[in-house]
Amino acid sequence: MMGTAIAVGDHLRDWRQRRRMSQLDLALEAEISTRHLSFVETGRAQPSRDMLLRLADQLEIPLRERNVILVAGGFAPVFPQRSLDDPALVAARRTVDLILTGHEPHPALAVDRQWNLISANRMVAPLLAGIDADLLTPPLNVIRLSLHPRGLARRTANFHEWRAHILERLRREVELTADQGLADLLTEVRAYPIPDGQPPRKPSDEFAGVAIPFQLKTDDGVLSFLSTITVFGTPVDVTLSELTLETFFPADAATAQALRTMAAGLD
Repeated sequence: MMGTAIAVGDHLRDWRQRRRMSQLDLALEAEISTRHLSFVETGRAQPSRDMLLRLADQLEIPLRERNVILVAGGFAPVFPQRSLDDPALVAARRTVDLILTGHEPHPALAVDRQWNLISANRMVAPLLAGIDADLLTPPLNVIRLSLHPRGLARRTANFHEWRAHILERLRREVELTADQGLADLLTEVRAYPIPDGQPPRKPSDEFAGVAIPFQLKTDDGVLSFLSTITVFGTPVDVTLSELTLETFFPADAATAQALRTMAAGLD
């Protein structure tokens, strides 16, 4: 049995409430009357395509969901969804590859909306030594790999601190995107047991709470990284809007030297 289609007004109300905005707040931002917005949400008024796009923009709705709302309103989707291998996205893929390669000898990777690995530079693979093979089977999920007891969790020196950071970041993404796949992933990784040899540890105040380092135990000692997230600023494609680049920087001189040595061994 097919499920009942959700009315366009219900979609808008759900996103407005998710953003913790009142009808008055949204109406002011979209420069429409509160009365008209109320009529749209209750189905008493049929919004135009431009109105839906304006409201979606004010609500910062992900492009994938904007297409859903347009279809619910009786309009065709306007944001294409293409593979990064599509000829139309050659320039975007080239840009991603340039960023990842240019970041060497430091690790960098690109992931999709559910943190499945799209691409990585040469410096990522050496850090995954000892990971169970089943966790490396495509699609390789970076969050699962980080927190699974047979993944990097057992080698993360500040595991409890890093786990709390990852879970909070994932929770915020679920709240912002309403993505069910991310919600399922959050439920899954929250339930992972704590690996043996990872007793609770007081969080480090090395970076005064400004950043949380990722500290990985390796044969070269503990490597410490700080990471940054990069997204495309003005994407018009669903795939690009959901692409995230995560780049890691050495947090100390020892890590920087270890990465240079590691890179030299890959040449």
